Formats: sequence, C-alpha cells, structure tokens
Amino acid sequence: MADVTPLESEVAGLIVETLDLKIEPAHIEPEAPLFGAGLGLDSIDALEMSLAISRAYGYRLRSDDPQITETFSSLRALCSAIARCRTK
Repeated sequence: MADVTPLESEVAGLIVETLDLKIEPAHIEPEAPLFGAGLGLDSIDALEMSLAISRAYGYRLRSDDPQITETFSSLRALCSAIARCRTK
C-alpha cells in the first residue's frame, strides 16, 4: 500500500482478522471502497467491524449517525473517524 498511515495498517489488519477475509491487509487500498465494488462488504460485515472497532478503539459507530455512510466509505475515511473519536 502506498502512503499508508500506521493506523490504516492496523485497522486493515483488524478488518481482515475480524471478517476472516482471504486477503492480506496490505492489499486494502486506503481510498478504495469497503462496500460494493471495493472489498464487497455488506451490512453484516459493517456490524462486525463496528463491534471490533468499539472494542479496539473505544469508538462506537452508530447506524443512526448521519455520517455513517461517509465513515465506512473507505479505509482512510474510517481511520480518520477513529482518530477523531477514539477513547483508547
């Protein structure tokens, strides 16, 4: 991955481990979509990721958050939200 922050590498690893993806964390492009044409994740994956992020970083992602679609749009967007809102 080019221009990846340490947090992005860490969260990519968390995503791969949590969702048991058959991909190396380094192959998740920071700006690529996580859902649909990107990694192909779905709403169940979002729920599992939310729980793992809450445990790891103390950041509770809520489905009623008006920014949730933007937050989950890419690894970089997700990490930006985690960096702003984390408690751990």
